[in-house]
Amino acid sequence: MPRNAPLHNASICVSSQIGNDSVYGAVTPPLYLSSTYKFKALDGMGKYDYGRGGNPNRDALAITVADMEGGKGAVVTSSGMAAIDLVLNLLPPNALVIAPHDCYGGTHRLLKSRQSQGRIRVLFINQNSERALERALDEKPALVFIETPSNPLMRVYDIQALSSAAHKVGALVVCDNTFLSPARQHPLKLGADIVVHSSTKYINGHSDVVGGIVVAKDEAMAEQLAWWANCTGVTGAPFDSFLTLRGLRTLHARMDAQETNAQKIAEFLHDHDFVSKVYYPGLKSDAGYDLAQKQQSGPGAMLSFELSCDRDGVGRFLAHTSLFQFAESLGGTESLICHPASMTHRAMSAEARKLAGISETLIRLSVGLEHSNDQLAELSHYFQNLSKQ
Repeated sequence: MPRNAPLHNASICVSSQIGNDSVYGAVTPPLYLSSTYKFKALDGMGKYDYGRGGNPNRDALAITVADMEGGKGAVVTSSGMAAIDLVLNLLPPNALVIAPHDCYGGTHRLLKSRQSQGRIRVLFINQNSERALERALDEKPALVFIETPSNPLMRVYDIQALSSAAHKVGALVVCDNTFLSPARQHPLKLGADIVVHSSTKYINGHSDVVGGIVVAKDEAMAEQLAWWANCTGVTGAPFDSFLTLRGLRTLHARMDAQETNAQKIAEFLHDHDFVSKVYYPGLKSDAGYDLAQKQQSGPGAMLSFELSCDRDGVGRFLAHTSLFQFAESLGGTESLICHPASMTHRAMSAEARKLAGISETLIRLSVGLEHSNDQLAELSHYFQNLSKQ
């Protein structure tokens, strides 16, 4: 019996591609590991011919995420960086890319490296500065890349305003939605043309798969991206896609719990004597709070804060981590703590980090599913280490 109303996002997340197996009636999508597929006859290729170009598990994940994002098609890639690099194939030689000055270190490295090859030109700006944005758009960019909230300073950028301004000069708008996922933000509905994810993070949610996804608002653009993905061979593996879709099913439940924990931690840090600044759009004192209320359905579970100490103090603070794993990445069920300047953003020059505001005393947290009382007790223990001279 057909539905009269579209499914809620959480229902799409759980039910997409469920019960579609026409062979054995499997409820969950079976795993297809074959690298090649039979032709029915001469010139009789079926839906799939070779694993690089198509796979049922990859398609199931792509369809689900595209539906959640409100897109017309998606491509599953081998990593988040592969997803961003795939989008660059849409640009002509020497095209100008406008990117945020405080983006993820790997994104910064990729764009700078492609520029050094002569593939593109890149201009990093503060996208919350109207003057800087106007000057950049006067250069007629081919692509405006948005990352919101930014990694690691949690700056919130106005997707709708940036998309409108970029489209007026004919630029494509790409938004990295990794930090919030389609559970909390829908960039395509706000004007972006393409959304990219490191599905390694919240979409998979279990820190056991590396992957990426590109979602296009337009069907023709989705087809272009799929062509380039097959041509360059950056598509994700079937088993990785299978695991990622399995992890995706619990996205909303995980995000609800992790976000609740993050809010408690942000409030705890906000009042702590050893913390000079907390970056979290769930705090009313945060510069991005009002915009986050407008374009997000929640603040997410990522936050950063500045320690009131020197770099030696940072070492003491991080010396005996336990419940918070001292590691890169984010979005898994376990809590992670990292030092962006020496870890996730070490590929950026010291000058670029300084310009972005990424200091040597900045700490980033990916808040997990542990009990909030245990998380707060663990952080209190780190602060006790910091107080020891």
